[in-house]
Amino acid sequence: MKGKVQCPLGQQRGRLTPLLERHKIISLVREAVANGARKGQACRCIGISIRTLQRWTNGNIITTDRRSDTVNSSPRNKLSEAERLRILELCNSPEFASLPPNVIVPTLADRGIYIASESSFYRVLKSAKQLKKRSRECQYKLA
Repeated sequence: MKGKVQCPLGQQRGRLTPLLERHKIISLVREAVANGARKGQACRCIGISIRTLQRWTNGNIITTDRRSDTVNSSPRNKLSEAERLRILELCNSPEFASLPPNVIVPTLADRGIYIASESSFYRVLKSAKQLKKRSRECQYKLA
């Protein structure tokens, strides 16, 4: 059994296909069908599945990609800017500056303080470009 269908023209699967490119592909398929080729054969030759062609056309009308109309909302549990700043302040405080998040979070938990998960600490530090080797020995090497 074959694997997943490859995307047309060597692109990534699931990408948005611009309307002009769709028009061109559909016109090539229609031209091939008019010259006697089967629709499935023409689609395979171009590099799309027949189901993609059906999805792109509604009768004789070429439709746009409906994914471009959607509004991507942020997750409800996304950290606020204040929470992100609190994490950065805490990680940069003298007490925790040399410790990685996998030590900071349990230390805070022992004190009964919960700000965010360990992975959230890592994400915040990475986005602030502060996720480097955070250990006491690295602190002494820099001095």
